[in-house]
Amino acid sequence: MNIAAIATTRRTCKAFDPARKVDPALIEQLKTLLRFAPSSVNSQPWHFIVASSAEGKEKIAATLAGRFEYNAPKVRNASHVVVLCVRRDLDDAHLQALVEQEDRDGRFATPEARETQHNARVFYTTLHRDQLADLPRWTEKQIYIALGSLLFGAAALGIDACPMEGIDAAAIDAALGLEAQGLRCVLLTALGYSGEQDFNAKLPKSRLAEASVISEI
Repeated sequence: MNIAAIATTRRTCKAFDPARKVDPALIEQLKTLLRFAPSSVNSQPWHFIVASSAEGKEKIAATLAGRFEYNAPKVRNASHVVVLCVRRDLDDAHLQALVEQEDRDGRFATPEARETQHNARVFYTTLHRDQLADLPRWTEKQIYIALGSLLFGAAALGIDACPMEGIDAAAIDAALGLEAQGLRCVLLTALGYSGEQDFNAKLPKSRLAEASVISEI
């Protein structure tokens, strides 16, 4: 696999073909990428909602009114839409669930190793929540790592994607009942295949020159 070729040819899809659907087997691969995305101290502060039905997508599209209305057709016409959410807090129950899963997966040779891992995660969670007071920003950083995996994985599978920050996150939270689940929406990503109105498919890709963004020492 030539990963540079994927990076230089993938682009954001601006209009999807509503008649083309992504094979469910490929969606399963992308769901695996999301589950196994890296996160700081394996905190996994996320939840991903995948909408594939017309009803599910409409529930999201209906929130995209006013200044965000331009994104509604992307949601309606995409094959699948992923709502990338973060936990509102990394509470004790979540931290305990993480260490117990790691234990079941055989990551600890000794009880001391388990305690060390758990304490490290508690330390960073407490640091960001209570001292730096930036827990929401810290967890959002993790969701963007997952987004990178999703976008590159989709491109590798020949699936077009459109990440969207042009959304009313609070409206999506309300429409999907996320607050009651201890979650909040950060962004959306539509998945599918480019349609005839996708103007971006016809444009050359543009990035700054390598020398202006990469240095070697």
